[in-house]
Amino acid sequence: MEQYFISTREIQLYYADTDMMGVIYHANYLKFFELGRTGLIEDIGYSYVGMEEAGYFAPVYDVQVTYKKPLRYGDQAFVKTWVEHNDGIKTIYGYSIVNGNNEICAEGTTTHIIVKKDNFKPTAFKKAFPEWFLKYEEIKKR
Repeated sequence: MEQYFISTREIQLYYADTDMMGVIYHANYLKFFELGRTGLIEDIGYSYVGMEEAGYFAPVYDVQVTYKKPLRYGDQAFVKTWVEHNDGIKTIYGYSIVNGNNEICAEGTTTHIIVKKDNFKPTAFKKAFPEWFLKYEEIKKR
C-alpha cells in the first residue's frame, strides 16, 4: 500500500451541532473539513493566516460529501485529511470523518483555488507559493 501524509484532528461534537433526529447536522461536516484542512497545513509548517498576510485567499471552489454513518452527540470523532490532487492551479483535499471505532461516517473532498486578496483574480498556487506547492507534491496521494 502506497504511503502519503494524513493529518488527524479530533472533532469536538456539541449538542448544538445536532438536528431534530439527534444526529450531527449535515452542514457541520464542512466545518470539520475546514478543521482538518487547517490542521494539515499547520502539520507541514504553513499557515492559512500567512497566506492571507501574503495577499491571497484559497476559497472553496467545489465540495463533495458522502454520508455513510451518523455521528451523534457524545460520540468520539476525528477528521483525517490528505492532499488528493495538486496541479499548481487547484488543490483537492480528501477527508474521512471517523468515529471512535474508526468507522467511516462521512468522506469527501474540497477543491480550492488561489486568488489575489485585492481583486479575487485567480493565480497559480505554484507561482504564488512555490515551496508550499512542492511540499504538497511530496505528501500528496499518488
